[in-house]
Amino acid sequence: MKRNSVKKILRSLSVAALVSLPGLAHAAGPAIEILTTGGCSCCLAWARHLQEQGYATDVRQLPSEEFQRRKLQSGVKPDLASCHTGLIGGYVIEGHVPAREIARLLSERPDAVGLAVPDMPIGSPGMGEGSADAEPYDVLLLRKDGTTQVFARYR
Repeated sequence: MKRNSVKKILRSLSVAALVSLPGLAHAAGPAIEILTTGGCSCCLAWARHLQEQGYATDVRQLPSEEFQRRKLQSGVKPDLASCHTGLIGGYVIEGHVPAREIARLLSERPDAVGLAVPDMPIGSPGMGEGSADAEPYDVLLLRKDGTTQVFARYR
């Protein structure tokens, strides 16, 4: 099989997985819209992490320019960006934020834009959670004035 054929098959499987994720969601939990550019296995793994914690997921594959525009409109600064953006309960969830921190955010309802885990730290949900190579990371609260504060630490 030619290399291009394998790439086409893998791309098709990635799109099929994105399309099927909403059907796999637990309908009883809070709904989160997940924006991505597609083809990213860690985004799908993060969506599965949320589903396992009772969240209903709606994964939307967007063209790159629209994805970046929506991210900026949601209040995510480029230095805090990751590979996907979630929208839930009036908040933005940027990157590999653990489900327990999303639940805490929705429970406490701070006056904020949302939460972010910048970059893609190994060991965060969707990035090999529980890995022996796990990196320490912080979950940041994105304040409306553009500043951040540590919401949770994972070591």
